Amino acid sequence: MVEYYWPAKEKTQAIGRKVRRLDGMAKATGAAKYTYDVNLKNQLIAKGLGCPHAHCLIKSIDVTPALRVPGVVEAMPLKKAGDRVEFQGDLLAVVAAESEGAAREGLAACKVEYELQPVFVRDDDLEAAKAAGRTTPGGGRVQLEKDAPANQNEEEFAKNEIERLLKESAYVVEGEYGIDAITHCCLEPHGTTVEWKDGKLTAYLSTQNVSGTAGGFAQPLGIAPSDVEVRCEYIGGGFGSKFAADYWSVAAAQIAKKTGRPVKFMLDRDQELKIAGNRPSGYLKVRLGADKEGRITVWDSEHWGTGGATGGGVSQTVIPYVFAPKNYRRNAINIRTNNGPSRAWRAPNHPQACALTQTALDDLARKMGADSLDIFLKNLGTDDAALVAGAKPSVYRAELEIAARLMDWKAKWHPHGKGPARGSIVDGLGLALHTWGGGAGQSSCTVRIHPNGDVESMCGTQDLGTGTRTVIALVLAETFGLPYDSIRVHIGSSKYPVSGASGGSTTVGGVSESHRRAGQEAFAKLAELVAKKLEVDPSTLEAVGGRIQVAGNPSKSVSWKEACSLLGMQPLEVTVNFQRGTRSNLSSSQVGGVQMAHVEVDKETGVVRLKKFVAVQDMGLIISPQQAISQINGAVIMGIAYALFEQRINDPATGAFVNAELGNYKLCRIGDIGEIVVELYEPESERRRGVIGLGEPPVISPGAAISNAVCNALGVRVPRLPLTPQRVLEALARSEEHTSELQSQFHLVCRLLLEK
Repeated sequence: MVEYYWPAKEKTQAIGRKVRRLDGMAKATGAAKYTYDVNLKNQLIAKGLGCPHAHCLIKSIDVTPALRVPGVVEAMPLKKAGDRVEFQGDLLAVVAAESEGAAREGLAACKVEYELQPVFVRDDDLEAAKAAGRTTPGGGRVQLEKDAPANQNEEEFAKNEIERLLKESAYVVEGEYGIDAITHCCLEPHGTTVEWKDGKLTAYLSTQNVSGTAGGFAQPLGIAPSDVEVRCEYIGGGFGSKFAADYWSVAAAQIAKKTGRPVKFMLDRDQELKIAGNRPSGYLKVRLGADKEGRITVWDSEHWGTGGATGGGVSQTVIPYVFAPKNYRRNAINIRTNNGPSRAWRAPNHPQACALTQTALDDLARKMGADSLDIFLKNLGTDDAALVAGAKPSVYRAELEIAARLMDWKAKWHPHGKGPARGSIVDGLGLALHTWGGGAGQSSCTVRIHPNGDVESMCGTQDLGTGTRTVIALVLAETFGLPYDSIRVHIGSSKYPVSGASGGSTTVGGVSESHRRAGQEAFAKLAELVAKKLEVDPSTLEAVGGRIQVAGNPSKSVSWKEACSLLGMQPLEVTVNFQRGTRSNLSSSQVGGVQMAHVEVDKETGVVRLKKFVAVQDMGLIISPQQAISQINGAVIMGIAYALFEQRINDPATGAFVNAELGNYKLCRIGDIGEIVVELYEPESERRRGVIGLGEPPVISPGAAISNAVCNALGVRVPRLPLTPQRVLEALARSEEHTSELQSQFHLVCRLLLEK
């Protein structure tokens, strides 16, 4: 029985080293072939007809005129008369042609009659949504230190207890906060190139679920999943939106089967933004109470938002976020709007929950005139009596101390709105913290050692750009004592051993589990052969620096190639299937992270500019630091984008998604991100936990941290993300009006007192 373990830090040879990613050169030179780059002989180009209306009934649809367009080979309706369309862009028909131009002409020739229906897209207006009958309960919960008396109604007791706690609080904050819906905006749109051969389908699919999408083709096509191979060597972004085969790819396969020709069908950019996934919006009203030290004693909130036509919103289970006061009442309401349905977006629910609730905690510090860092620290609790969820308070405390040092927080911080100004420009600091599960996902792999010493692995996983290939190579290099770039890693095919989808930050943990296990089992078998040659106990052997030796005794050793030659004519092959939830020494779950932002705000223009951003993150044992740092940098940039720029804008009258093109859907530019400082938190206690996924956690906190920094700069809360110049100026105007009103009231009171 092989004991699975990671080597002690002082004995590691490959993991934990900063190395170049295996696919870096291929990507930098353009040699890497993405789904969009796949062009097969004699292929057709397919395009989809998107519905121009956000809500309508299809009265009639006729695609036959498209077939009369020169170059059009096939036209397929996806809707029929009587069907209801509930969001703009939903595909009505597909036209396949010899060229993209001909396909578009074919789409223009299709005849569709619509019966328009009432449209609702005001997800931020709860009362309007209620009046329109667009709301459904999203769940709620009450937790109190005191139990209701046996003879009293629990709901009435909770109401009275919440009010009592608020009344007795030394400080009370009442606020409204919001975060708009955004799209996934994958650089490579959703789509596929499909080809039939001998009754079997090959789908070059842009997917983050290589092993799991074959069935999505097979079932509607009436074939066995074993007759489908899904391939995805490289993917240009997914972020949670590319788990399924999707109906447009199935349509491409149907057309390919009918015509006997390969078909390429990639969504257009506006279609990508309209129908390929979005992150739900969230808006919240809250009252919180705190004691004189700034510790939250009671939280009372209601929040709402939309996941689009299918409803949904931010789960109530993550409100308030991370911080867990002993008394709280929370309620969620879901709103159904005429927008495309939502899909998982990095760390589902968490970025919204963080932005909606940790801004309220910062407003507590503002009301107290206290340092925000001090208030966050006071609300952590201790490891024995935690006031937070996720990571231990001691982890958050250590990370906050590191982040504060890297940001020089104590030197730069000032009370909200009271910092020095350079003309109209003021600066401020903000922070936020987050958690995520990130446990190891299911992963199978086959590791093969050839008699000539070559090592290769096969695994049906995928690399979204996170460095999965490099992680696998490092794990096997560590196990066999070889250079990491000598390992041949094969991924991206559903014909390889099944591995889970890349979601939930589960991929690195999963592939590390399967490959370390397979590697250790393979080494144990190879060690038995070497032990006979060296006349030693196999358990005393280790793989170091391209040799297999008796531990600590290089003189008693053989080279790796010599060891592999003992296999004879056949390679040594080991297949391992790791199942999610298996108890293990190699992986665990639950991480925490801390982020701080330093911003400048121009009070005349409303423009927010990032000066510096600090991200401190734990992830257990770090396999590849270079890729981990890259992941955090990318996540922070995405966070800056949704904090300052990204939003889905709808015309309230028609429901049209009016900025569904990259020219209007704002994203970060190089000059918008400032300096990003990343610190990987890996004390020995973290290493002992094993590998934990990283992809999602660092994208959670930027919205709240940047919002809090802007509030610190201005002394005024801009209540909704993104923090556009217009919203900044509106918040300043409201503050000036409020100040003017207070001054008028004060003058009136003074005059009345004097008259008296």
